[in-house]
Amino acid sequence: MVNARLTIDPHFTVGKVNRRLFGSFVEHLGRCVYDGIYEPGHSTADADGFREDVIALVKELGVSAIRYPGGNFVSGFRWEDSVGPVADRPRRLDLAWHSTETNEVGLHEFSNWLGKVDSELMLAINLGTRGTLEALDILEYSNIASGTALSDQRVANGQKDAFGVKMWCLGNEMDGPWQLGHRSADDYGKIASQTAKAMRQIDPSLELVACGSSSAHMPTFGEWERVVLTHTYDDVDYISCHAYYEEKNGDLGSFLASAVDMDHFIETVVATADHVKAVLGSEKTINISFDEWNVWYLDRYHQVDKIEGVDNWPVAPRLLEDSYSVADAVVFGNLLISLLRHADRVTSASLAQLVNVIAPIMTEPDGPAWRQTTFFPFAVTSRLATGEALSVKLEADSYETAGYGVVPLIDAVATHDRETGLTSVFLVNRSQTDAATVTIDTAALGGVAVLEALTLADDDVYAKNVLGDTERVGLAESDSVELGEGTLTVTLPPVSWTALSLR
Repeated sequence: MVNARLTIDPHFTVGKVNRRLFGSFVEHLGRCVYDGIYEPGHSTADADGFREDVIALVKELGVSAIRYPGGNFVSGFRWEDSVGPVADRPRRLDLAWHSTETNEVGLHEFSNWLGKVDSELMLAINLGTRGTLEALDILEYSNIASGTALSDQRVANGQKDAFGVKMWCLGNEMDGPWQLGHRSADDYGKIASQTAKAMRQIDPSLELVACGSSSAHMPTFGEWERVVLTHTYDDVDYISCHAYYEEKNGDLGSFLASAVDMDHFIETVVATADHVKAVLGSEKTINISFDEWNVWYLDRYHQVDKIEGVDNWPVAPRLLEDSYSVADAVVFGNLLISLLRHADRVTSASLAQLVNVIAPIMTEPDGPAWRQTTFFPFAVTSRLATGEALSVKLEADSYETAGYGVVPLIDAVATHDRETGLTSVFLVNRSQTDAATVTIDTAALGGVAVLEALTLADDDVYAKNVLGDTERVGLAESDSVELGEGTLTVTLPPVSWTALSLR
């Protein structure tokens, strides 16, 4: 039996839980848009061609903001292709994913869909093959009410009110040699600064995100952030982080400890940003937009999905359609714990992606939509993690990993909402063999009752929800929670994720 003790005190806070932490990402990639959110011939399609079964699942997931339209896709994207009469929109080669983009769904259609799922638009601009002028053009088109050529064009295209986009990403993964328009940190920092300054001449209140490293394992990591922020510190509000995790070579123990790597990534970027702040003598603090994160079996993409051939440019091919296991969902839930643990500096995050492509929601053309295992920790955490993230004290048994050394077998975070009195606790048990007894000191909360105790676990840690068996894995009410005098004891199954809500 694994043992751990957790102390919760609402007086010791990390920071406010920003609703944008529960954002997601829709890229024109594979079947994310076409056959994903949009399938006009489907039995549930609404008058605009959007699948209502998917809309219901996205709303259940609790997604707050959605980054669009990329991703690698954006570095070859001409935004003008995505507006105006659909019949007149050009078909283009998408070099990022070796596909054909029809532009049937564009800025207007996607904004309309966001209204259906109650989510905010986070717009990425092309700083790979385009530049400052094009960024100003899409900003004018999107956010100026009327009276200029581009804003009047938007009105003529059927959108009387401005889109009012507040958050903008200045390109995507510009440190990556795979990126169209890949630049050095120095060159990217200059164009990002120039573009940000120009955009703020239109609207100083915009929230702007500079590209950080596409991975903590990039050879330029750290130095990239330092150079980019040296150029852009006064011009932007965020630096981005991207991280994906997968089980490699059967090393489940290291995979289950992936959040250790995410913690280190975040803390290193924070230290770098604060170093630049000190050097510049600035009073401003740069926060993190962790606008791509997930479990992604990237090796499978290169071995199975990757499309090649000069005459092979399919529309909406099946790409990156990973099926997620219980173990994947436990890691996924632990990554959410890491984001909440750093809520003072990570104030925006985007799960990549939303539908079909490394996604919590899967669909089949002319068929069902269903929840992957990763759907459950996201939906529950989005619903329960309100108020402020707390600085908790955790004492737990540990184990040795090949990837990260000695790590705790238990990980946890808590949130507390002063207005509602709701306290939420999120826990993972990384042990592959033993259940865990976690004693939670709740004395500082006063008398509490358990409102919910939900656990994701299975005797088969590789169990999945797949077409033909879409409800194999789900959440279960935990019956192993005991309230004592100022304490709460919960038993966690091996390889499990648990959420508790208390009041």
